[in-house]
Amino acid sequence: MDAAFTAEQHEIRRTLRDLLARHTGPDAIPAAVGTAEGYDPALWRRLAGDLGLPGLALAEEDGGAGCTATELALACEETGRALLPSPLLATAALAAPLIAALGTPDQRSALLPRIADGTLTAALALPGGSLATALGLTGDNLDGTWAGGGRAGGVQAHGEGGEQRLYGEAGRVLDGHSAGLLLVAAHAGGYPRSRTQLFLVPAGAAGLTRTRLTALDETRPLARVELRDTPAEPLGADGTADAAAALAAVGRTAAAILASEAVGTAASALERTVEYVKAREQFGRAIGSFQAVKHRLADLYVRVEAARSAAYHAARDPEAGPLALAQALEAARITTGEAVQLHGGIGFTWEHEAHRYLKRAAGDELLFGPVHRLRDHAAHRAGLFGPAATASGAAGLPHGAGVR
Repeated sequence: MDAAFTAEQHEIRRTLRDLLARHTGPDAIPAAVGTAEGYDPALWRRLAGDLGLPGLALAEEDGGAGCTATELALACEETGRALLPSPLLATAALAAPLIAALGTPDQRSALLPRIADGTLTAALALPGGSLATALGLTGDNLDGTWAGGGRAGGVQAHGEGGEQRLYGEAGRVLDGHSAGLLLVAAHAGGYPRSRTQLFLVPAGAAGLTRTRLTALDETRPLARVELRDTPAEPLGADGTADAAAALAAVGRTAAAILASEAVGTAASALERTVEYVKAREQFGRAIGSFQAVKHRLADLYVRVEAARSAAYHAARDPEAGPLALAQALEAARITTGEAVQLHGGIGFTWEHEAHRYLKRAAGDELLFGPVHRLRDHAAHRAGLFGPAATASGAAGLPHGAGVR
């Protein structure tokens, strides 16, 4: 596939790769995840201030660079290669687009420039426990079950207008323990007229408790967020914005960005494995010279490159995001698993970095998959098993196309 990236896009990739090569590595990751933030604050300030990563896909009037999701996807491919612990995904790919889509002019002007320059990080808190369903990636999000149920489940909002209070909790909130702003999904309007809305809750709000959880992938910190009569501001003019539709639209773009990040993870694991088998000798020969090893690596290379092509296509056409994400997550899972195997005994040790790549791949599929559900829902949206669920086909398929 000819990606035909512009010179500016290539420069974004090169500059970021050079910076991460100098400031990340096997020793840097444990140090970063061991901080209270779960990432290196000094490196984050450089990524935000010098390179403007959080504002790449934000409009210039919102303080951003005025680029597109393609530039952010290329940046995330490089952060995926380095397994970089950072709030970039939660802030720039999930929270910022929702504020841009639903926020009032005052909310946008107060929040988005601070997000763009890195002084404000944000996280999306969804009580239902399934980020993939809430984003419309593995199922329809129209019934609101992704927000934790109805009368007593999830987070409940009480009050009138801009003066509302939230009560409830959300688990497995990505970067929720350190974010300066939370976007919380809550039920409002009372049980008979209950609707799901998004609310803005600043860090330090009264009644807000955040607890960092133990996660499979320590570079993706998760948190439990508890709200006890916590003051909150509805996102949007009157709180009637269609949160489900906005989440689904953001989800398709986020899937494309995640696909690029997963490709970066898989590619880096493969490159490190190739270097290892060239140096590791057995029976007087480098194990990379054995035909069986060559075949396994060749299969992995084809898998990673196919996923890369799908991710680059999705970066330009977010409708293809869920399917590209499925392919990228599968490639990352298989490639990182093979990387551990091909490293032999050392690949299973805690000191070696191979396990971090495997955990990133497994953790991402737990958060944003599983792969078979991503593909199943994309097929239903495209009408492969009946009438299409949406007016437009998914992943570039024509409306109503499918098996008869």
